[in-house]
Amino acid sequence: MSDPELDALSRQVGAALAQRGWRLATAESCTGGWIAEALTAISGSSAWFDRGFVTYSNEAKTDMLGVAAQTLAAHGAVSEATVREMAEGALARSLAEVAVAVSGVAGPTGGTAAKPVGMVCIGWAAKGSPTRSLTLRFAGDRTAVRRQTVVRALDGILELAARAP
Repeated sequence: MSDPELDALSRQVGAALAQRGWRLATAESCTGGWIAEALTAISGSSAWFDRGFVTYSNEAKTDMLGVAAQTLAAHGAVSEATVREMAEGALARSLAEVAVAVSGVAGPTGGTAAKPVGMVCIGWAAKGSPTRSLTLRFAGDRTAVRRQTVVRALDGILELAARAP
């Protein structure tokens, strides 16, 4: 499936990572590996993409990324606390200098009043910097919510690279 916007954005991310000598790790839940797929579709990505974790279940988040069971119990999988721990876990369990993590309710089922369909949390971690996170609400069907999540996750990597010394 060709997506010129995602392709261009992925190329920008790759160039920014390569320029800084950074490698990236992804920790994905609601996007199911789409961020990693978009990035690794770029020729030469092995120079700056280290690995991706698809941690759809809470058990996978705990086992693969070290997300605390207490965090999941207190805040749920779709929370800034969880994506911060996911991003930090991806950094700790990889060779990367930068990590991005996403978790959300892509729909059409699974939403609640507190966490409606379209609610997504994204976290970014970089060695030597504070971990950042945010919560967004995206409109559209499941594919639209997931795609918007990929775009915002990649945009955040570019923002992180732009702020780096």
